[in-house]
Amino acid sequence: MEQLLGAQQKLLPEMTTLLQKRYRLLMTIQLSTGIGRRALSEIVHSTERETRRELDILRAQGLIQVLANGMEITQEGKSVLEVLKDLVHEWSGLYDMEKQLEKAFKLARVIIVPGDSEIESPAKSLIGQEAAKQLELLSKNKDTVAVTGGSTIAAIANHLSVHIKPKNLVFVAARGGIGENVELQANHIASAFANQAGGTSRTLYLPDHLSETAYKTMIKEPVIKEMMDLYDKTNIVIHGIGDAKEMARRRNSSNEELDIILQKEAVGEAFGYYFNEQGKAVHRIRTVGIQLKQLKHAQHLLAVAGGASKASAILSYLKHAPNQTVLITDEGAAKKLTQLMSNEN
Repeated sequence: MEQLLGAQQKLLPEMTTLLQKRYRLLMTIQLSTGIGRRALSEIVHSTERETRRELDILRAQGLIQVLANGMEITQEGKSVLEVLKDLVHEWSGLYDMEKQLEKAFKLARVIIVPGDSEIESPAKSLIGQEAAKQLELLSKNKDTVAVTGGSTIAAIANHLSVHIKPKNLVFVAARGGIGENVELQANHIASAFANQAGGTSRTLYLPDHLSETAYKTMIKEPVIKEMMDLYDKTNIVIHGIGDAKEMARRRNSSNEELDIILQKEAVGEAFGYYFNEQGKAVHRIRTVGIQLKQLKHAQHLLAVAGGASKASAILSYLKHAPNQTVLITDEGAAKKLTQLMSNEN
């Protein structure tokens, strides 16, 4: 089979590029039902004229249909995407990047989806889809799953009802709330996961950022102790990786704390720890939630983050990520990651 594909590529070198182009168009339509031609052109970075030509071909092949409210993929189109998924993944170089990152950081697995989630909403949806699939693959009946906040983690919820079989999972908020949209807080996301997956949830209605005095007081409360015990028994942790400055802003950090983060050159954040480019934890804030040391007890960690601008943050975390980590990211972040790694060598 590989010889056949190799021969085809030599005879038709344009085949690889054309296949990837049409595959991406079809995939974007699947993830954005009702999308119009102009919006589609912007997402795939193509002119409307070029997009119209390709869409005419996809429609003639019965892969999409054009309705009054936009375009949608047909069942035949979905089948074509599924059949070609692995081939396109390899041809686009994503498979090789996955293996490179797995080896470099000794991770359990790396999954890279096409696109850049910062500028292409379908890429974020794909990250959520892959995370949902991994949760189904790795979880067992009655497992406890801790989840953090953020838009990328929130994107997983929509795919759980499709990919997760009922397992009586318990979804636990891995942290308190921070100064952001309620729908992006860990408490809301844990509840949404439970609703979509048919499980239950436990929430933690406390500020994410506490003073030392408040922390010592709250940690003695029975309900908080119970949550901390749950974190020790957590089977799976699903978490994001944040940009240090952005996370400090979202936490409404004081000017003094911002100065510390800048002075110590922190670039990434996870679980209240701030990391520099070398992967060293250079600053920590007091949080009532799952702690970095508790991750070693979890059987599986799903680190979910995407976007080229997040690459430095992701790299800083990966340098000390536990070996049971599954990284789910996008093409934009992965390409920038490999570039940063190359610059370090």
